[in-house]
Amino acid sequence: MVFEESVVLGIPFAEALAAPKAALADHGFGVLTEIDMQQTLKIKVDKDMDPYVILGACNPKLASAAHDVEPNVGALLPCNVVVRQVGDQVQVDALDPGLMVSMTSRDELAPIAAEARRLIGETLAALTD
Repeated sequence: MVFEESVVLGIPFAEALAAPKAALADHGFGVLTEIDMQQTLKIKVDKDMDPYVILGACNPKLASAAHDVEPNVGALLPCNVVVRQVGDQVQVDALDPGLMVSMTSRDELAPIAAEARRLIGETLAALTD
């Protein structure tokens, strides 16, 4: 099962972290949360790791529509986008919004998830243009 879409960027991590934030905004998403896994794991369990940041992205219009169909959908929101260092490149992974349909078994969410998937796909594509 594929649960994410990915793109690989050949730019420095700081630039790669800023790029999806801007592209998400251009496609109607706001970044509600930002979790620096590298820093958190270093502080909490003294683990060294490459840069790894989780962005919690939300498109308010789509989130509202999904909530109207299934109030428990909040457990599957926001859409997570991971920006992580992989060798000398940066990989950007985005969770497939279609999972909210399969995990809830609510077919009424399908068009909402399809629109979210389209927008996330366009966001990722914009990073490689």
